[in-house]
Amino acid sequence: MPKGLTYQLDKSTVIESPAVKAARLIYRGRLEPESLGQAMRATLEANGWRHVSTTTTSGRGTIQVYEKASNALQVHIYEGVWYTYVEVDATRAVQTQ
Repeated sequence: MPKGLTYQLDKSTVIESPAVKAARLIYRGRLEPESLGQAMRATLEANGWRHVSTTTTSGRGTIQVYEKASNALQVHIYEGVWYTYVEVDATRAVQTQ
């Protein structure tokens, strides 16, 4: 995660079951959304994530989608009143035997 973002434990969720692991991790900081999106993409691609798509809309922010093996990752960057927020949604299928 880029410097300047603080993890929001009370707004984040992690779910684990025998078949899937999923998480929604929320971060916030006072960063510019466009440069934050560029930093997230560069960091994720450097770690082997393949960029699938990016969508930016007025009022909803930017959503970036990535994949790596059987893992999916979505990054949602948007502005609140005082902070810029980053929601990272990740899922991983667990191989069962």
